[in-house]
Amino acid sequence: MKLLITGGSGFIGSNFIHHLFGQDEVLIEEIINVDALSYAGNPENLSIYENNPRYCFYNTDIGQTEEIAQILERHEPDAIFNFAAESHVDRSINSPEPFFCTNVIGTLRLMEAFRAYHRKQSPERQKKLRFLHISTDEVYGSLNRDDPPFTEQTPYSPNSPYAASKASSDHLIRAAYHTYGLPVLTTNCSNNYGPYQFPEKLIPLMILNALEGKALPIYGDGQNVRDWLFVEDHCCALLKVWQRGKLGETYNIGGNNEKTNVEIVDTICDLLDQKAPSSAGLRYQELKTFVTDRPGHDKRYAVDTSKIKKELGWHPRETFSSGMEETIQWYLDNRAWCERITSGKYQRQRLGL
Repeated sequence: MKLLITGGSGFIGSNFIHHLFGQDEVLIEEIINVDALSYAGNPENLSIYENNPRYCFYNTDIGQTEEIAQILERHEPDAIFNFAAESHVDRSINSPEPFFCTNVIGTLRLMEAFRAYHRKQSPERQKKLRFLHISTDEVYGSLNRDDPPFTEQTPYSPNSPYAASKASSDHLIRAAYHTYGLPVLTTNCSNNYGPYQFPEKLIPLMILNALEGKALPIYGDGQNVRDWLFVEDHCCALLKVWQRGKLGETYNIGGNNEKTNVEIVDTICDLLDQKAPSSAGLRYQELKTFVTDRPGHDKRYAVDTSKIKKELGWHPRETFSSGMEETIQWYLDNRAWCERITSGKYQRQRLGL
């Protein structure tokens, strides 16, 4: 099997590629990584595979239709996993246009390239091809404290430019199935955490700020709730969907770990107190500070994972405690990687500066 991974140098994409290389039961002949290397894409995440004959990298955008078509023709992948996306809500509030360029127009052009590629294949091969579109639970909107979790039938109600752009891309994938009969699947995941996450996101930001003695900024009252999914569990779920998912269907993937933002920060502080006590003699919780809430901040996300559990037999392996333990240890063990990200050195190296 040959797999094309878009956005493979980002957080979830790079973890997925690491996961693929670790699979004995899945025979992967070649992994083709297509990434535009925007600010969140880091080649260092996959540097150990640079000389691996089973790994191939293309620095291009999913919106470059001709280049994508050439890559498809050259490598003839059996599946595409579309991780490529602008994904940070705060950035989408400040500058929404890049989110629609990548998440909507980019997805459309990638899908059109796949449609042309699919059309050229024999009927037997067409049956084997797959296009997996990785999306978010944010497309469903916000829940009140006592509302039941989102299901795959929950109407879309996006509240941020980011969520609106991902909702649009999900609709494109649905239309590709119902209009053209393309072999597509969509997944909507809850908040991921784990190794290689860009330090603007909550968990790595809090870890690195704490270690540097900086303030730990928490939006509003800190009571916004998210369901937290360890990235390795997400990768396992995606393989299940690829191998056994029903074409045209959507699968929600969650960690069954609803936590308030304050709970997340407190957990990080407590674990760091144990693993890397402050040289200043303070407890990390003393660095917590509450800041003005961001516009349109959804109160709660939670996903019902009954469908993927029942149909595909998937369930998360990591508890929140074990996942956080592993995550914090990774950041402690990879301070050099973190420094190159926060200083911008990783981008200067990529540009040869």
